[in-house]
Amino acid sequence: MSKKELTSKMVEGYQAKFHERVDADVIARAIQKNGIKNASEDPAASQRLNRAFSYEIKTGKPSNQRHSGRCWSFAALNTLRHKFANKYNYKDFELSQNYLFFWDRIERANMFFQKVIETADKPRHDRLVDFYFNFALVDGGQWANAASIVEKYGVVPEYVMPDTHNTKDTSDVAEVLTYLMKKDGMKLRQMVQDGATEDELAAEQERMMADVYKIAAYAFGEPPAKFDLEFRDDDKKFHQVLGLTPLDFYHKYFDTDFHDYVVVTNAPDHEYGKVYSMPSQDSVVGGVPIKFMNVPFKDLQDAAIAQLKAGETVWVGNDVLQQMDRKRGLMDAKLFRRAELLGVDFTMNKKERLEARQAMVSHAMTLTGFDMVDDEPRRWKIENSWGKDNGDNGYFVMTQDWFEEYTYEAVIDKKYLNADLQKLADSQPVELSAWDSLE
Repeated sequence: MSKKELTSKMVEGYQAKFHERVDADVIARAIQKNGIKNASEDPAASQRLNRAFSYEIKTGKPSNQRHSGRCWSFAALNTLRHKFANKYNYKDFELSQNYLFFWDRIERANMFFQKVIETADKPRHDRLVDFYFNFALVDGGQWANAASIVEKYGVVPEYVMPDTHNTKDTSDVAEVLTYLMKKDGMKLRQMVQDGATEDELAAEQERMMADVYKIAAYAFGEPPAKFDLEFRDDDKKFHQVLGLTPLDFYHKYFDTDFHDYVVVTNAPDHEYGKVYSMPSQDSVVGGVPIKFMNVPFKDLQDAAIAQLKAGETVWVGNDVLQQMDRKRGLMDAKLFRRAELLGVDFTMNKKERLEARQAMVSHAMTLTGFDMVDDEPRRWKIENSWGKDNGDNGYFVMTQDWFEEYTYEAVIDKKYLNADLQKLADSQPVELSAWDSLE
């Protein structure tokens, strides 16, 4: 097909089309002064987003991931701390995100080096090799990444290993680690291509891992082997247990086995009734594997409601960048009526957005409540990890249509699934590519 040149006559036609709209100049002035979002906001959204809920779980102050991409770990730790808060009557209890992030950096580095060695026979710019080099030690992650760290290393209270400057803003240490990982990755590839033995590769990888540990320890602090659990609950009763290990604390106080949970997914660009895996993003050798059980949205929603009604909050993966007001904590699929304002139809359904890569799981949050009318939910309460100054003291509210359009994952204990879904959860997964739309 020959290329089509843009001519002055064609441009004249575009101009004429623009001015066919009698209010074009009015709309232009509004957009140029206020921006597309502000000019298109639906004032009726405030009625749809009234912060009243027929059911909500009592939770405490929100956490704050600050300038980092750790939402996946914050949301996972939120679901754990809510259990502790309810069981031990301490609503503002918080777990250390720094502790989890430290071990995540170490485990991801170990996995990265192994993936580099495994793919060293492929061209440097093979698509999979490029993925691993681009993915090295990014902040983002999946629920299973957090679950794997907790299962292996346990957890500690926030006061035992609080955030440092480098977890509040990960850009500085991330730049150093990225340089280091890519430099070392290239060396490992060359060693394989030069015929290095397994023992030689293992020895070099150990040296490289020692460097990663050193940087992590400088930036985040070394994680404690033992700590003293001390707190005063909401009835002012003092609790003290001395000399706990992080794993002892996790197993004794949280009654949680992450292998009992499944990521229920609604991805209409994939076949429903299937379980999918993504081993390319597993971060811990022998850890909880990344798997998605893909079902119609109603199944995801029913499972989330069942878990909430049982008193357990729900980790959810959303495309939070869509139709959201961060400062006010509002999420409404019709919050900004941009297509109507612009007179241009650029809307796509959920399946089309995934296929076009216009959709992504950009953020993880925690469902804590919902409002039900005539047995149908109409809005949901969300605990975010952006601190108390966003939303209502850190809590967001989303409409039902936003939930359906922009929520892709919910982490559900299998006991809250119906019999058919419980059976499906145990089926053999179909492996997805590293660059699948669910990544």
